Amino acid sequence: MTLYYRDDAVQVTSRAIHAGGQVVPLADVTFVWHARGRTTAAVRGRVLGRGVLVLLLSLPPLVALVCVLSLAWTAQDRGDWKLALVIVAAFVVVGLALTPFLEVPLGWLDRSYERGNRVHELWVQVHGRETMLVRTPDALRFGQIYRAVQRAVEQQGDRR
Repeated sequence: MTLYYRDDAVQVTSRAIHAGGQVVPLADVTFVWHARGRTTAAVRGRVLGRGVLVLLLSLPPLVALVCVLSLAWTAQDRGDWKLALVIVAAFVVVGLALTPFLEVPLGWLDRSYERGNRVHELWVQVHGRETMLVRTPDALRFGQIYRAVQRAVEQQGDRR
């Protein structure tokens, strides 16, 4: 028996698919497909959180740009470029010093894209009946499960 995928709720082997308390023998599977499910509050919250995070990461550079442009404008009127250059240099130094701290929010943003922005469903046809085996908003996990089912079904077809 070959194990293609296993987590706490789903197991795909060369003999059967175990998901959500259901056991579907691979020999009985005639068709496998995926569909988009209805979005959930968790998915909407993830997308909203992603938007807020992008906004929070975008605002400081935009505010700094406006400040530097207004500083340059006023320095041109007054003819005092030395103070303007010192302030711009301070902005650059502070910006470079804070750059390593962007790793955490950018990691959050990366993981939110990995998890996806919709609900995925895995369906199989067994003895003419359509059965949903897996429904998850986690795109990475769904992709792993779906590919494991595809490989298991392909191997089952080669044996026939």
